[in-house]
Order: sequence, then structure tokens, then C-alpha cells
Amino acid sequence: MKLSARNQIPARVASVTHGAVNSEVVLELGDGSELVSVITRSSAERLGLAAGQQVHAVVEASSVMIAAD
Repeated sequence: MKLSARNQIPARVASVTHGAVNSEVVLELGDGSELVSVITRSSAERLGLAAGQQVHAVVEASSVMIAAD
């Protein structure tokens, strides 16, 4: 699969918590940090997401906000 998005992060699914409409997916990144995504439950089920699965997080945004003290 090829994507135009350049921000592709290899990760491992740490957990998937299904709600009535959405699912929270916690990803473990290679450096030990986590990334959390909320996607539709139907998408999580269609992808067959489960703990331990290797995936890629793809970040595509028109803007990113950064805050600093």
C-alpha cells in the first residue's frame, strides 16, 4: 500500500477499547511512548485491530498546534 502522507509511524497496538460508536486505540511506538487514536468502531472492526498487532499510524493534518511554556 502506498500513501501520499509522509508522517507514517510504525507501531504496535497496545489496546483497543470499543464504545458504542467509537473505539480508542492505544499504540506503542518504538521509543516506548504511546499514541492514542479514536476511530469509528466499524473501522476498528474492519481492520481487525487487536493487541499485539503491528500497524502504521498515519498522520495527515492541515495544521498542527504546538504550545510551550
